[in-house]
Amino acid sequence: MSQEAPRVGIVLVSHSVRLAEGAADLAGQVSGGTVRVLAAGGTDDGELGTSADKVAEAVAGAEAVIARESAAAQPVTRRATESAINGKSLI
Repeated sequence: MSQEAPRVGIVLVSHSVRLAEGAADLAGQVSGGTVRVLAAGGTDDGELGTSADKVAEAVAGAEAVIARESAAAQPVTRRATESAINGKSLI
C-alpha cells in the first residue's frame, strides 16, 4: 500500500521568502512528514511583500489552513483563496 501525501496542509504566508521557507522546513520536520507544509513568502520577484499568486498556487487543489505572519498579509491571502480554491481553506 503506497502512502499518499496529506491533502490537508498548512500554508505559511510571510513577507519574507526566507522566513516562510525556514518555518515551513521546521514545521515539516517536526510533523515527521504527516502534514503538508508549504511556504508562500515574498513577492513574485523575490522582494519583501506578499503575493496572491504564490498563496493561490500553494493552496490549489487541496484543503489548507493559512498561517500569516502579520495582519498585513490578510488582504492578499483572502484574495488568493477566494479566486483559487472555492472555499476549501480556513483563514
